Amino acid sequence: MITPIDVHARHLLWLLPVHATLLGLSTLTHQPDPTTDFAGYADYVTTDLFLVSHLGASILGAGLGAVGAVAVLLHLALDGRRPSGLLGTSLFVVGNVLLTAVFAAAAFAQPAIGRAHQAGVEEIVAVDRDVYGAPLLATAATGLLLFTGGAVLLGRALSRRPGLRLAGRVYATAVPAFALAGFTVQAMQPVAGFVAAAAAVVVAVRLPRSGPELQLGSGEPARARTTS
Repeated sequence: MITPIDVHARHLLWLLPVHATLLGLSTLTHQPDPTTDFAGYADYVTTDLFLVSHLGASILGAGLGAVGAVAVLLHLALDGRRPSGLLGTSLFVVGNVLLTAVFAAAAFAQPAIGRAHQAGVEEIVAVDRDVYGAPLLATAATGLLLFTGGAVLLGRALSRRPGLRLAGRVYATAVPAFALAGFTVQAMQPVAGFVAAAAAVVVAVRLPRSGPELQLGSGEPARARTTS
């Protein structure tokens, strides 16, 4: 028995709202600025919550989001035409991969730096600055640009599907707003993340109904049945 590929992709679509929800949860609190309050920064980055947030919400979340975006692309491609979300999905996935470098530095380097500072190692402040030097910052900037650009293009592609006009536009707006809030009004980051999650839930529910199914192993999309 041949199983329709969209049955599997339909479940994976839910990873997109899971990813956005994790973005919101991971930004409910923010670390103190190490340039003005290194002691508070050290206390914050040595908590279990900080480690779990970066390992689970940020690193694992990025992987889940990438899979969810690929599931969206599969559904967008079911009509047999050139996938309108191909570029957006590609940028979204590559951006998430680059951002995991930043998340990994936070998850593993920052707690060690924080513990060293608590132990009285004064030179560790310079080590922290070295870790977050130009190479890592450039990686973060590139990853964030690709991630947000991919989300915009993916949202625009979704907005062209029946029943997804609003959800696609909201997603395309909320993800960049999430990124921008991190540099401006940080309290708005979780709000933007949860708004993106709500839009992604609509996508997960409606996208499978907006196009034809494709049978696994078949080169042609299933034709819609007509009634007389």
